[in-house]
Amino acid sequence: MQLARVIGTVVATVKNEALEGRKLLVVQTLNKDLKSIGKPMVAVDAVGAGVGELVFWCRGKEASFPFKREDTPTDCTIIGIVDSDGHVTNGSTKTARQVMDDSR
Repeated sequence: MQLARVIGTVVATVKNEALEGRKLLVVQTLNKDLKSIGKPMVAVDAVGAGVGELVFWCRGKEASFPFKREDTPTDCTIIGIVDSDGHVTNGSTKTARQVMDDSR
């Protein structure tokens, strides 16, 4: 599992049939200080996350575990939502919205 922030949504007019009805989101991987690392990527949402939320995501074969593995072609899946940034930043109580505003 890795930590990321949801930074956008993806609209696909054509996609694999198994992904119909599944939400695709753009996530930015973060380090322990909630600073961006690497390039953003597209992830399948398994938990109902939204833009601005802090999430856990996974890659590889584990990314298909929340779904019927033989039916969902995914290599990046959001598998959890972090309730508060304070759970990660040693007590900081910033909300997801405040962190997004600070990064602009």
